[in-house]
Amino acid sequence: MYERHVLICAGTGCISSGADKVEEALIESLKEHNLENKVRIIMSGCHGFCEKGPLFIVFPEDVFYCGVQAEDVSEIVEEYLVKGNLVERLLYKDPVTGEQVINHDKIMFYSKQKRLALRNCGVIDPENIDEYIIRGGYKGLKRALQMNPEEVVNEVKTSGLRGRGGAGFPAGMKWQFGLSSPGDKKYVVCNADEGDPGAFMDRSILEGDPHAVLEGMMVAGQATGADEGYIYVRSEYPLAIKRLRTAIKQAEEYGMLGENILDSGFNFKVKIKEGAGAFVCGEETALLASIEGKRGVPRHRPPFPAVKGLWEKPTVINNVETLANVPLIMRRGAEDFASVGTEGSKGTKVFALTGKVNNTGLVEVPMGISIREVVFDIGGGIRFGKKFKAAQIGGPSGGCIPEEHLDLPIDFDSLTAAGAMMGSGGLVVVDEDTCMVDMARYFLSFTKKESCGQCIPCRLGTDQMYDILEAITEGKGKPGDVALLEELASAVKKGSMCGLGQTAPNPVLTTLRYFRDEYEAHVHEKRCPALVCKALLKYQIDEEKCIGCQRCIKACPVDAITGEKKQPHEIDQELCTQCGACFDACPKKVGAVQVLSEGLTENKELAVREESK
Repeated sequence: MYERHVLICAGTGCISSGADKVEEALIESLKEHNLENKVRIIMSGCHGFCEKGPLFIVFPEDVFYCGVQAEDVSEIVEEYLVKGNLVERLLYKDPVTGEQVINHDKIMFYSKQKRLALRNCGVIDPENIDEYIIRGGYKGLKRALQMNPEEVVNEVKTSGLRGRGGAGFPAGMKWQFGLSSPGDKKYVVCNADEGDPGAFMDRSILEGDPHAVLEGMMVAGQATGADEGYIYVRSEYPLAIKRLRTAIKQAEEYGMLGENILDSGFNFKVKIKEGAGAFVCGEETALLASIEGKRGVPRHRPPFPAVKGLWEKPTVINNVETLANVPLIMRRGAEDFASVGTEGSKGTKVFALTGKVNNTGLVEVPMGISIREVVFDIGGGIRFGKKFKAAQIGGPSGGCIPEEHLDLPIDFDSLTAAGAMMGSGGLVVVDEDTCMVDMARYFLSFTKKESCGQCIPCRLGTDQMYDILEAITEGKGKPGDVALLEELASAVKKGSMCGLGQTAPNPVLTTLRYFRDEYEAHVHEKRCPALVCKALLKYQIDEEKCIGCQRCIKACPVDAITGEKKQPHEIDQELCTQCGACFDACPKKVGAVQVLSEGLTENKELAVREESK
């Protein structure tokens, strides 16, 4: 009987930070202190707080150590596991109060979350089916097998579960279409082609709780009459694929997958299809084409996949997070799931919280929570005391929500009304030092490259939009460019064939809607208010502040700075490339290097970038 359990996060993020070496060091240290039979090591899935990894939690006391490296392990074992003394330097420190927090559920990052889809991630060993079963695994499937397909569909309908892949289409309605479509062969497909930059929601579920996805697929199969499923997963997710293969093998050995599951007469098998990394294959018809061995490009709809999908057979497609919620709905009941969230958006949503916040990572929150609560409570506020500027929600095809909408509830309908979208769950926070024109250019550069090129509005429209944005950020914007950009964005949105093209203009349209003044400043004043666009910047040295330390001279890569030691220096504007190396090199307490926007006139105050060095 073990006296303690140690959970070490073994998600991709923590493994890349050395979690596997932490495990090796812990095994050795426990042997040295004869504790190997008293302390059990569990290599779990992602805990979510990735920037603080590797994470090391001791139960039953729930002592949360973060940033643990292999060389720290012996101290934890000797001081805490043997003597009972906390290793304070490894405890979490609140970025706002500066206080140390011992228990993980007292950390603000976790305390405001509600983990449903992530219920087992960071709690169980994802490669041990017994741990999944102990936590209620496959009870939802068992209940579904005791119901007829129509009853299962109605249960999902009653829950109010909407697809978590982007569009938010009601899952129960999609299943109803699949059930109603005649066919001697039907399929269930799990869309795990998570292509948004910085997104890792689906990856973390697959790595931390693969059986939940398998169980969700089987329930969908029972509901629609399908006997075969495919998981379309990015080949860039090797750990997720490895754990999926292990889970499939274990489920087959336990009779939970394959022929005559739980003696019910229901048959279901699952295959894994590795994608090659094309963002467009996240679109369901392109994904199906890829599974069939064809080029992954979208097709016109209708017919929709639920009527005519994989190999022209009825196919129900849901993403990872949607399917992970299904076993919980079947086990606890639809009403329990529907009790969380808002009237039109039930349950929770998983987000990859990134950007200029103190706490970044994977978070799961109830629908209806405000952006303010996510950013300032869970996220711990803006780094370096900067001012919040916007939250870009929904991945590269999402929209930017400004400060005046901080109290906007996060749900499907509210975000759509504000010009954004739930998307798969990217949430990027930006501060006052972010140029919204440059940000729109960045996201559009991604979507234009990922266009399959099949339809003209997306293929040419995104290119033309990008060219205009690039010209504006380079100080080459012309009167009329902003209006043309808006016209193009609307045309691409309305005319594109699939969701990629239809949503690609969102970052442009929302920044035009909420930050139009920044576009106008770039075009008409040749000025970047955020001091980001290099072509619109000018670096100069304040002679009165310069102490002649020559640090800027040494840092300049093009020898554009001259000056004798202990004498004021000067920047040759003809040679300067606006790289900012001189600004970074100048001692903060001196602050002699100043950043100006090219469009500033002599009577305007100098704009100095106040950022941390």
